[in-house]
Amino acid sequence: MRVIIVDDEELARMVVREFLRKQPDIDILAECANGFEAVKAITELEPDLVFLDIQMPKLDGFEVAELAGNRTRYIFVTAYDQYALKAFDIHAIDYLLKPFSEQRFQAALQQARERIAPVNVQALAQEANAHKSLERIVIRDGSRVHVIPAERISYIEAQDDYVQIRSEGKDYLKNQRLSELETQLDPARFVRVHRSYILNLEAMERIEQYAKDSHQAILKDGAKLPISRSGYQKLRAIIQ
Repeated sequence: MRVIIVDDEELARMVVREFLRKQPDIDILAECANGFEAVKAITELEPDLVFLDIQMPKLDGFEVAELAGNRTRYIFVTAYDQYALKAFDIHAIDYLLKPFSEQRFQAALQQARERIAPVNVQALAQEANAHKSLERIVIRDGSRVHVIPAERISYIEAQDDYVQIRSEGKDYLKNQRLSELETQLDPARFVRVHRSYILNLEAMERIEQYAKDSHQAILKDGAKLPISRSGYQKLRAIIQ
């Protein structure tokens, strides 16, 4: 079984590594000290299993799982028990709470041997987060990863199977449908003003009539977005 170890603490990685080295059927492909390294390693090496810390700088373990997609399965390794339900919601094989004994570790590893199978981790993670508004959006662009706080997004535009996210004068493409992303954003901040656009209300300067029965949103950066009839009704209800 091909394995990657991900933890920002060297001592924690060492413990997992030493336990794994006692197993003749385990091949340790890589060790990663942060989420960026983990996404790159998982994408390139496609391991069967990842021992994954949750609280790490820049990208947490759940964001790593989302970006890596369906390439692997996970055993989460963390010092915090409050993430257990979320971990199992995305079908993690096990949840190891630090400090753990070697016996407990081997029990988790045995579960992995019995259950390794392809699973769409990205879809499951999105489903688990469906009722919690996104605080930031993570976008992978080749070997680069962009982390965009939700409040810094001006608007989002549909581009076939992608969305184009406008933030602080720059555009980013994410492989996700607009309707799916809409359900994950804070409805008090983001409004679907058109079938192709989601608008951050804080980025809007004013609403103008564009033609008879047509309106457009004028943003603070000068951008202009079309507003559908239903979108206009939504905005009027919020503004009033």
